[in-house]
Amino acid sequence: MVRPYGIKVNKRKERRERYDKEEDEEEEQPKFEKKQKERVKRAKKEVTAKAEEEDDEENEIAEEAADELDVGITIVVSDNKKDQTGVIFVLEKASLEVAKVGKTYQLLNSDDHANFLRKNGRDPAHYRPDITHQALLMILDSPVNKAGRLKAVYVRTEQGVLFEVKPHVRIPRTYKRFAGIMLQLLQKLSISAAGKREKLMRVIKNPVTGHLPPNCRKIGFSYSSEKLVNMQKHLSTVCNETDTVFVLGAMSHGKIECDYIDDFVAISGYPLSAAYCISRICEALSTNWNII
Repeated sequence: MVRPYGIKVNKRKERRERYDKEEDEEEEQPKFEKKQKERVKRAKKEVTAKAEEEDDEENEIAEEAADELDVGITIVVSDNKKDQTGVIFVLEKASLEVAKVGKTYQLLNSDDHANFLRKNGRDPAHYRPDITHQALLMILDSPVNKAGRLKAVYVRTEQGVLFEVKPHVRIPRTYKRFAGIMLQLLQKLSISAAGKREKLMRVIKNPVTGHLPPNCRKIGFSYSSEKLVNMQKHLSTVCNETDTVFVLGAMSHGKIECDYIDDFVAISGYPLSAAYCISRICEALSTNWNII
């Protein structure tokens, strides 16, 4: 008995389908291997991207702070009393240094850049820009400034850069924004008011004595001074006749050595921070001038 032709045709179709399936499987195997390799590459890229993001996180924070401050800073309205005697604060040896960390320039501090500073052979304990931040907040937020008796504030860094801070500037409360302001100031040499052309902070020429009023009395503060005074009684005999300049150190350790200071005094038998020393000075001034 002869088999029908259709059965042979069906077997041939089945054989062709088997061969086609085997060929498809052979083609799929290298494709699968390629996909695995691509997945491994993607995983490696993701790991390196995360590492780069962690390394550049500080850079992005500094960039965001600088971008936010490009528009300028705000002004605080205070009483203007030019006919009365006033005070001027000078902060010496401020730790405000800019360096390129990673891909961007940043204001160096002991918390965020300790490893970077050690690699470059520097002591992280000396990089304390937060001291300057606290001191400026204490000066500009004092009732003495609100009453218009603060004439000017000058800051000189350890690198010798001198800049002026106007009394009606509102310093940012957070350190992140303050670091952005200092970075912008040291790079662009000035910061203008928001929406105005007035320069609220600007780098000026040394020495600082060229910007002080004539016949002013210059008092320096140091814990190592042998002259221990009661601040309120001492200022009652000093600040009523001429303008007075108070010189303080804005560093973590050490002593200021300035040849233009008339008298070095100590206001406590214990070492005080710059911010607390300024608070005691402003409190004594407020009491003597009856500023409530």
